[in-house]
Amino acid sequence: MQRPSTSLPSAGAGQNRRSFAEKWRRLAASAAFGTLIALSGAVHAGVFDAAAGGAALATDLPDPLQRADEDALWLELDGFQPPPPEVLAPVGLLERLPRGFALEPVMNGEVKAQLDWYARHPEYIARVLTRAQRYMPYIVSELERRGMPLELALLPIVESAYDPFAYSHGRAAGLWQFIPGTAKRFGIRQNWWYDGRRDVVDSTRAALDYLQYLHDLLDGDWLLAIAGYNAGGGTVTRAVKRNLARSKPTDFWHLSLPRETSGYVPRLLALAELVRNPAAYDLTLPQLVDAPQFATVDVGGQLDLALAAELAGLDLDTLYAFNSGFNRWATDPDGPHRLVLPIDVVDAFADALAAVPDGERVRWQRHRVKPGEAISQIADRYHTTVTAIREANGLSGNLIRAGSWLTIPVATRPLNAYSKSADARLAATQNRERDGQRIEHVVRAGESFWSISRRFGVGVRELAAWNGVAPGDTLSVGQKLVVWARQDAPGAGPASRDLTRKLNYTVRSGDSLYEIARRFRVTITDLVRWNDIERDHILRPGQRLTMYVDVMQQSS
Repeated sequence: MQRPSTSLPSAGAGQNRRSFAEKWRRLAASAAFGTLIALSGAVHAGVFDAAAGGAALATDLPDPLQRADEDALWLELDGFQPPPPEVLAPVGLLERLPRGFALEPVMNGEVKAQLDWYARHPEYIARVLTRAQRYMPYIVSELERRGMPLELALLPIVESAYDPFAYSHGRAAGLWQFIPGTAKRFGIRQNWWYDGRRDVVDSTRAALDYLQYLHDLLDGDWLLAIAGYNAGGGTVTRAVKRNLARSKPTDFWHLSLPRETSGYVPRLLALAELVRNPAAYDLTLPQLVDAPQFATVDVGGQLDLALAAELAGLDLDTLYAFNSGFNRWATDPDGPHRLVLPIDVVDAFADALAAVPDGERVRWQRHRVKPGEAISQIADRYHTTVTAIREANGLSGNLIRAGSWLTIPVATRPLNAYSKSADARLAATQNRERDGQRIEHVVRAGESFWSISRRFGVGVRELAAWNGVAPGDTLSVGQKLVVWARQDAPGAGPASRDLTRKLNYTVRSGDSLYEIARRFRVTITDLVRWNDIERDHILRPGQRLTMYVDVMQQSS
């Protein structure tokens, strides 16, 4: 196997230019800079703006300091000796960030209200910015590459507090809080194995594409684009048209927008002001390193994440933190075939992975098909998908024969070891101790979040949050929900305990889907879905069917 390829997230032709710009910045900060200015006599006024935080980039240098060969220019300047390195204070990411700010600073009542809140919660600012260290340098580099305002690097604070596992009641996920429809529109893949909304590379690409689209749609107004990111481009466009029809201004501050959006833009502007001038608000911001924190590695195929962590010398939680898009114990067999890894482990990981035979990247187990066993049941048992089993065994459909052998991809460690997988995160959420009586409820046909919440006297949003989902998510029959009900709530007493049970039924001679559905008071549609079969499926004696039945309805 060839050595996996690696790449820095900001690699490109601009590397030499940025290297030169950094050298120039360090020189500009030194005591020797005054001597350089005096001797060169050629620096135009206005190039260095102290209010903007220091020297401009090398591309902004006036002639005769601007040269085609910037490295040669640096050699010309080598005669000037800057002070020893310990005298020069390193410039962190947050100190450099304001130099790329492009939004007009605003100080009105809305922005001041947000500023006051942030100033009163310094521990929150410190916690979120510390969490941002892993991701913000990459986002900043992508913004710079596209020529977009660097204030947008603060938008994930507003959206998700820089938590890639954030999930909202509106079904939004990840650093940039994409809802499923918008994610699909901008090319983010979502399936059982992988959710690109939580992947820092995929979601950042899509978020910046979306913001640029909104910027172009809304006549180049970044505040309107940011508002559109929250409320939708259509909502902002309609608000603009209403003001035009009434001969009113069409800037953000004069539009009638949803309440959440009216606070969303001021929140971002307040954060930009805090980063620009933290001392004015008695804040000391954490030092963020101004350097890439990760690189991507092409791994060429599906890989068990426990094995990946072992090869990289990382614990699984750290690996998931860099690769938050993966839902399960392995990467998606259909890709993306890459991992995001801390830069300091990339080379060692690539060498170690190259020595692993292809057949050992995931562990395999042989399974003998039992009479009546469906491929969906086997997939559930081994915590994999029907598609993965079909692909591993060269099957074109779901038909399997009793007595035949299947090769199943399985995890190398117990599933609870994959602590940031979707299943493990759900279990941790449902098992968190809360106020009230803990009740486990199995979803029955026809139930919804609303009907279940009414039954137990709890809020819909509460119920969804206890189970790591959003109220708009689809419930599946047989899905287990945890309810924390008050002792005196309508559904909390022993008489109202959940009476839905899983039943395995063995088909007898003469049975049909209609007869079985009628006998157990379920629907044919449910039987088909529960067992991953077609409505015209011919039942065979001995075949086993899974059902979820209400025992109170089985009296005859």
